[in-house]
Amino acid sequence: MSGKETKTDVILIGAGIMSATLGTLLKELVPEWEIKVFEKLENAGKESSNEWNNAGTGHAALCELNYTVEKPDGSIDISKAININEQFQVSMQFWSYLVKNKLIKNPQDFIMPLPHMSMVQGEKDVKFLKKRFEALLSNPLFKGMEFSDNPAKLMEWIPLIMQNRTSDEPIAATKIDSGTDVNFGALTKMLFDHLKDKNVDIKYKNSVENINRTSDGLWKLKVRNVDSGSAEYHTAKFVFIGGGGGSLHLLQKSGIPEGKHIGGFPVSGIFMVCKNPEVIAQHHAKVYGKAKLGAPPMSVPHLDTRFIDNKKSLLFGPFAGFSPKFLKTGSMFDLVTSVKPNNVLTMLAAGAKEMSLTKYLIQQVMLTKEQRMEELREFIPNAKSEDWDLVVAGQRVQVIKDTAEGKGTLQFGTEVITAADGSIAALLGASPGASTAVHVMLKIINKCFPQQMNQWETKIKEMIPSYGMSLMENPDLLEEVHALTAKTLDLNEKERVYT
Repeated sequence: MSGKETKTDVILIGAGIMSATLGTLLKELVPEWEIKVFEKLENAGKESSNEWNNAGTGHAALCELNYTVEKPDGSIDISKAININEQFQVSMQFWSYLVKNKLIKNPQDFIMPLPHMSMVQGEKDVKFLKKRFEALLSNPLFKGMEFSDNPAKLMEWIPLIMQNRTSDEPIAATKIDSGTDVNFGALTKMLFDHLKDKNVDIKYKNSVENINRTSDGLWKLKVRNVDSGSAEYHTAKFVFIGGGGGSLHLLQKSGIPEGKHIGGFPVSGIFMVCKNPEVIAQHHAKVYGKAKLGAPPMSVPHLDTRFIDNKKSLLFGPFAGFSPKFLKTGSMFDLVTSVKPNNVLTMLAAGAKEMSLTKYLIQQVMLTKEQRMEELREFIPNAKSEDWDLVVAGQRVQVIKDTAEGKGTLQFGTEVITAADGSIAALLGASPGASTAVHVMLKIINKCFPQQMNQWETKIKEMIPSYGMSLMENPDLLEEVHALTAKTLDLNEKERVYT
C-alpha cells in the first residue's frame, strides 16, 4: 500500500462546529492526547456551520413553535422545548468557561442578545399561542416571556410587521428578551484557532475517502490531498465523523452495524436578505411563525435580525429547495450513492410515506421571486422586491431510519450514531444541531469513553456547572447560570447599535 502512514489518538473529520466542540472538550479533559482534523475545504466553518448557511438562532425553544405540540386533549406538550432549552444552557456555560479562561475572546463577535418572538395570525393559532405561552410561563426556563394580542403593544414590539397591516385577522405574539443570535461560523473559527494553539494538527483541503477497521482494532483512514491528489493513511483509536451531510457516506464506509438501515434525504434552504438599511433598522428580533402544511420543521418561516461581521442584517426564510447534493460543495450523485442494499427498503418506505413533503418541496422549488415576496408580505405587508435578494443557505440531510413509528421514518432532529465499542461516532441530521453541540458532544464522550468518565467528571463540572443536573428542577442554579453566562458573554446590554 503506497502513501505515508501516521498514528494518532483521535481523528476528527470535518472542521465544523461539532468537531470544534469535541476537540476543545477533549483538549481540556486530556491535553496529552494527539488530535488530527481533516477538512476538505480551505478553512473551518465553511459548510453547515457557516453564518450564511444556518439561521443563527441560539435554539432554546423560546420562539420555535414546532417544539411545543398540542395534544388531542387540547393541552400543550412542552417536554421537547424543555430539553432543547436545557441543552442550549449547556452550550452557554461552556462558551462562558472558554471566555472566562481566555481560551477564546470577544464574545460579541459570535453571540449577541436578541429578543426571540413567535407570531401567529388567525383565531385558531392565536388560541394555540396563548395556551403555549401559559404552559411555558409556569416553567423557570421560560421566565420573562410576555404575550400580547393588542395591536398597539405589537406595534411597539414589531413595527416593521405591524405597520400598513390592513387585514383584520387576529394577530398575537410572544416575546422573551433573553434570546440570542449566534454566529456559528465565527465561533467555529475561534475554536479552531484555539485548537491550533494547543498543537492540534488541522489539515485543510484534505478529503477522507475511506475508513477501514484494522486487525488490531484501530481505524485506518485514506485521506486525499485536494490539491496534489496524493493519498496518505492515518490510523486512530477513536474517530468522529462530523462532516455534516458528508457524514452518512463515511459512516456507511466504516461498515459498523449501527450505520446500516439509515438513509438521508437532502433539503436545501433559500433565504431572502434585505439590502435596504432603513428597513433593517426598523426590526430588532427573531420572529418565528408557523410552518405551512407538509413543510419540514426546518422550513418554519422567520424574520430574523442577524449580526454578521458586527453588522446588523435582516433575513427572511427559509424557503425549502431540493438538490441531490448532501453538502453545498458535494456531488450531484450524493443521494443516489447513499442508497445501499441495507437501506433501500427504508428509503422506499420513507418515499411512500412522505408524499406531502415531496409535493411541498416541488412547489417550493418552482416559486418565483415574486411568489416568495408574497410570503414575505405575510410578515412585512409593504415589502418591496427591490429591497431583497435571494441567498442559498446550507444543505441539510434529514435522517431516515426504522423506528417504533414504522419503517422509513424521517427524523428532523440531530442524530448520534456510535459503534458498540465506542471507537467511532458519527453525527447526522439537522436543527437544533449547532445550538446543542456541547450537549451532543458530551453525550458522545460519555458513550465512547465510559471508563474515563469518573476521572473527567470534576473537570466537566468546572466547565459546565449544571452538568448532571436539571436546571428546571434547580431554579437557584438556573438563576446563577443565567447571571454568569450573561455577564461573561456580555449579554446584559439591552440593545447595541451597529451600522
